[in-house]
Amino acid sequence: HIAYLASEGQGNAWQNTNVWLVPADGAAPAQKLTGHLDIEFASHIATDTGDQPTTNPVWANDGQSLFVHYARHGATCVGTLSLDGRTLAPLIENGVVGGFTLDKDQTKLAYWFGNLTDLGQIRALDLAANRSRTLTRFNQSWLRRIDLGQIEEVWFKGAADNDLQGWILTPPGFDPHKKYPSILEIHGGPWTQYGYSFFHEFYFLAAQGYVVYFTNPRGGQGYGEAHAKAIHRNWGQADYADLMAWTDYVADLPYIDTERMGVTGGSYGGYMTGWIVGQTNRFKAAVAQRMVSNAISFWGSSDVGYFFEDVWDGPPPWDGLERYWDQSPMKYVGNVQTPTLVIHSEQDLRCRQEQGEQFFLALKRLGIDSEMILFPDEPHGLSRNGRTDRRVVRLNHIQRWFDKYLS
Repeated sequence: HIAYLASEGQGNAWQNTNVWLVPADGAAPAQKLTGHLDIEFASHIATDTGDQPTTNPVWANDGQSLFVHYARHGATCVGTLSLDGRTLAPLIENGVVGGFTLDKDQTKLAYWFGNLTDLGQIRALDLAANRSRTLTRFNQSWLRRIDLGQIEEVWFKGAADNDLQGWILTPPGFDPHKKYPSILEIHGGPWTQYGYSFFHEFYFLAAQGYVVYFTNPRGGQGYGEAHAKAIHRNWGQADYADLMAWTDYVADLPYIDTERMGVTGGSYGGYMTGWIVGQTNRFKAAVAQRMVSNAISFWGSSDVGYFFEDVWDGPPPWDGLERYWDQSPMKYVGNVQTPTLVIHSEQDLRCRQEQGEQFFLALKRLGIDSEMILFPDEPHGLSRNGRTDRRVVRLNHIQRWFDKYLS
């Protein structure tokens, strides 16, 4: 048999990646083993300290099970899956597994592991004893000398009484009796998740005195297909409602200054930043990064524009212009009153420069305080794999903009 990963249907990005099995001689149809589990068998995690690739299923030596990699509730995990698909037994949870391998006898499993306060180490798991040991100590002596702040995990109710998971990062030297400015961070994708991964940008902003909070609204992975499908062909509705429910939760905390709240995000997070400032004035400053602003022009300019036909509406724009426009932040830009910084990269093929330019030009036309920062030579992933000096400049611009309006 051949074990492999696949999803079904064209353009159905909300569907889970599942584990499949097919006889090597093709004598029988392929069988989806994991559909009933409603789990994403891929390493979806948002971070700015390096991509974490998915490890394909690995056969157990006895041929009776598979070692598999999967995403769930802010973590990327490793477990063993029975060949009938009925049993998924977790081996490694509560962090981010960025890849794994086994020794010849399959008595030990080596893996990369990171979490909210550790950029990542190499570990080895003794499978018989179910005991793991850390083999490296990268960055540990440095991290012990600094105060990163404290992160609290929260489960709360979304707009549809749905369960949502979020995290709140308080600044170093946090005093619960003081009032703090805050920044809502929104992940890209939308088919990914925030979670137990080290996010340098968050710690940088917290070090400037901001409470940073982030969640996984409907539309992303890690919480089942219904959660991911909730925004299919309807961006800006369930996701916006969940983000506002999260903002409401944080705004009610005694140490949050509700007059000094900011919002930022990149890619889909940039889309949602543009969407949010067109729907509400509760945020006093915004930074829209590598954004999608116009679904119609995105179709023809993005390297994956054609893929988004199904995401936006099904037919191409000329057969469904209204649906594309209804889901575009540009439709609502006339409502914006929030000072907004637009950050984009000149070599971004995913969300082309014109997406940011449209939004920026509209803000200037409306008389809204706005700037646009363009980075030469950089791709869509500037924040996580751009040139180091430009990544520093980007962070300094974000801090400068929020300081101007929130400090």
